[in-house]
Amino acid sequence: MLAYPEIRPYLFKIGPVQIRWYGLMYLIGFAASFYLVKFQLKRRRIELKGEVLENLYLSIIAGIIIGARLGYALFYNFSYYLSNPLEAFAVWHGGMSFHGGMIGAIIGGVIFCRHRKIDFLMVCDMVSVTVPVGLGLGRIGNFINGELFGRVTDVPWAMVFPTGGPLPRHPSQLYELSLEGVVLFSILWLLKDRLSAWRGGLTSVFIMLYGVFRIIVEFFREPDPQLGMLAGVITMGQLLSSFMVIAGVVGLTISLKARGRV
Repeated sequence: MLAYPEIRPYLFKIGPVQIRWYGLMYLIGFAASFYLVKFQLKRRRIELKGEVLENLYLSIIAGIIIGARLGYALFYNFSYYLSNPLEAFAVWHGGMSFHGGMIGAIIGGVIFCRHRKIDFLMVCDMVSVTVPVGLGLGRIGNFINGELFGRVTDVPWAMVFPTGGPLPRHPSQLYELSLEGVVLFSILWLLKDRLSAWRGGLTSVFIMLYGVFRIIVEFFREPDPQLGMLAGVITMGQLLSSFMVIAGVVGLTISLKARGRV
């Protein structure tokens, strides 16, 4: 068993104000995504005039925050938020859903691109390549906070998390960092030039592979206590991710047909 490296959840604090690692990771993730998209635009000689890219990211970030919170309320704790609707706005109490955040980001991106008459699928493909960077950094934040830990196990690298009881557990946050972060980013970055002409192709690959990786990791991650296992066999994360796999396969098939490959 490995010792859990207890790290303060904040980088520093001044009075009641804290700069927390979790929030900092997401800020770095958004910044990395922004500059990686800018790099792709320059390499493909695509020019977005003025502050279009900056405003696009503001729309996407707003969509992520709203969607992630509403997604958590709808998918993971519906009965509670139905009885306490104002709590859905209390983001400082925690509770965010990746799947809801992704839907919110898509809606925010579609609205912005339609308003500015920009090719949404082109933008979506370039942004999708960079998303695993933020996902991986976010899982580091989860690990530092000692949250979203794994199921009880006796593997040699198991850890006892401060809020996970006395038994050793899978460090599932690090599994997600590896698969949804490092591996997924590496695959997409290698494919970005080959699939650059397939509108929606990279986005479909991202959606499909994220779904597959999330389903795998959910076998090691502790289910949400308020939900447990759905029908005793599947977690909510696996159910939602299975829809992602299907959507990714359908999207990739459509993209390939459009390119005359199927």
